[in-house]
Parts: sequence; C-alpha cells; structure tokens
Amino acid sequence: MKNNILMIFFLFLGLVSCKNNASEEAATNDSKGTVVEKSIVAFTDEQIKAIDLQLGNFEYKNLTTTLKINGKLSLPPQYQAQVSILTGGVVKNILVQEGEFVNAGKTLATIVNTEVIQLQQDYLENNANLNYLEKEFQRQKELRDDNINAGKTYQQAQRELQIAQAKKETLGSKLTQLGINGNKLSSKNIASSIAISAPISGYIQHINLSMGKYADANAVLFEIIDNRFLHLDLKVFEKDIHKIKIGQSIAFSDANDVSHTHPAKIYAINKAFEPNEQAVLVHAKINETTETLLPGMYVEARVKIDNNKTIALPTEAIVNNGNDHFIFISVGKNRFKEIKVSIGTTDLGFTEVKVIDKVPSDTKVVIQGAYYLLSELTKGSGEE
Repeated sequence: MKNNILMIFFLFLGLVSCKNNASEEAATNDSKGTVVEKSIVAFTDEQIKAIDLQLGNFEYKNLTTTLKINGKLSLPPQYQAQVSILTGGVVKNILVQEGEFVNAGKTLATIVNTEVIQLQQDYLENNANLNYLEKEFQRQKELRDDNINAGKTYQQAQRELQIAQAKKETLGSKLTQLGINGNKLSSKNIASSIAISAPISGYIQHINLSMGKYADANAVLFEIIDNRFLHLDLKVFEKDIHKIKIGQSIAFSDANDVSHTHPAKIYAINKAFEPNEQAVLVHAKINETTETLLPGMYVEARVKIDNNKTIALPTEAIVNNGNDHFIFISVGKNRFKEIKVSIGTTDLGFTEVKVIDKVPSDTKVVIQGAYYLLSELTKGSGEE
C-alpha cells in the first residue's frame, strides 16, 4: 500500500514538471516573435520594421481575363519582293547597300546587254515602217473607193499595216518591262544599259550580285522587305476558338524578351484548321512601329477576353506552399494568421482571391512581407 502511494506521488510530480516546461517554452517562443499557434505568427516590432511589413485591405478591381497564345511575326506577300530581270546582262552599277531603305521605283543597279540595244533598234525601224504603211494604206483605200485598184492590193496594204501595228505593241511592251519608255525613244537616246528598279518600298534584305558579274535572267538579284506592315499570326486551338473575336486587344512580347510588350488588335480569323492540327490562325495588326520586331520572330501574346469586377489583393500578398495559396491577416498586435485562398485572374499587379474561411470585409491583410511570415510558419516543416 505504501509503495502504491509513493508511485502516485512521483507520477504527479512528473506531470507538473512537463506542464511547466511546455508553458515556459510557449512563453519563450512568444517573446522571440515566432510561431505561437499552428497557423499564427507573432513578430516583434523590430522584425516587422526589418522586413518592411505592410497591411492593406481587400479591394474591388476590374481585372481583365486573358488567354495566352503563341505565334510568330509575319509579313504579307505584297510587302516583300524578290527582284529579278527578264534578260541577262553584265552588272555595270550597284547603287544601294543591304539594310538601306528604298522607295518604289528607285534604281537599284544597271546592267549592260546588247540584246537590249537591238530591241530598241527593231522598235525604231518598225515605227519608221509603220509610218510608210499607214500612208500606203490610206492611198490604197482612196483608190479602192474610186474602183481604180484591185481589192487584193487594198487587202495586202491593210494586212501589212496591221502586222506593223501589232509588232509595235509587242516591242513596246518588251521595252516597258525593261524600264524603257518606247514613246520617248529616238535614234539619239538609245540606252546601252537597263535599270533594275525597286518594285516596292522597303529595306534591302539581300544583294545577290557583284560588279562585272553576269546576271542571269530570272535569277533573284535583290530581296526587299517592308517591316512597317508586320502582323501577328497566332495559333489558337479548338477549345479556345469561341473566346476569340475580331477587334479584341492583344499585348504581345518577343519570346526572347518578355519584359517588353507591344499592343495589337485582331483583324482576321482563318475559317479552316491548319494542316494536321486542330487549330486556326488568328491575325492581328501591330499598333506601333518598332525596329526591334522582325519577320519570323516567335512571340507570346495575351488576348484580353473580358473585364470582371472582383475582390482582389496585390499579387505579392499571396504566397504558395506546395499547390496551395495563402494570405496572412492581422489578428492582434504583431500577430498574423494564415488563411487559405483560391486565386483567379491576375492583371496589373493584382490577383483575384476567394477566401475559403469567412473573414470580415474590413480585415487587415499583409500586402507586403507575407513571404517572411510563411517562412517563419513553415520553418523546420519542409517548406516548399
């Protein structure tokens, strides 16, 4: 009996000792500004000042829902040109350099070709013959009207005139294609060389000839592009097609420099899927001029779908622990409680939040420094 009483006494002393130790430990944690409960963090004034912790409120914000899509910069075919010539020749002059901007019609180079001289001679000779045939036809017509000559003679004169007229049109067209105006051509201004002119305005991309080299007919001698008419070709997959409309605004960035965005607007949507893909191309016009954008660049774009007025917090106020999202609210002087939330649209530095546990609308929320609170709360527990 005596032994049982002693055993109960020692057990009682042990329980009292454990309780006192736990109380002392909790009190110590509280005085150091650490975790006092599972979801509450207490910081000292010095700690709050050191991390520049700031409080704010839930706000109603118009946040824009966006759809992220990828694509590349393209140039319409009418704003890129490959310049060639119809007849070969030796390069006499090159008058431009790569990277230079030229206006449509500017002479890029000149070439020498003896066939061009012969073509001009044939044109002038035919014109001289045409003048004679026109007069001869008029004389034969008058004789025919007076029944003096035979009908065959009149028809022969008419035939020769028509042949000469057709030849004039043919030779004139060939001269025009070579940049020579047949109407102004005479024996005193026969050109010994022909000019290669720019068909469009734009930048010289490539020059594929050199001085004294023979330029082959139909070979590409110059390439010209006009980047002022760049547009976006964006690939939208089947599940998102219903979200896209003509007139929607876009913010896009070069895939290699996502920090700089550019504005654009959708102007056309293809009406058929791309080959072997359940996606359509959406075309958008760029609303600014910049020399940093080049054809073929890949871009990341965000299409503005709609605006929603919703409860939001600065994005910095929301922290992650694994796949879960949390905020911290003030529950007393220098005491902050972790609250689980779900998030929605992010726009202009704010993120839509839905609080899973109900809190008063005027609750003070940590909008700067939440990361440090989470670090303290998860210290030693495998923070992710």
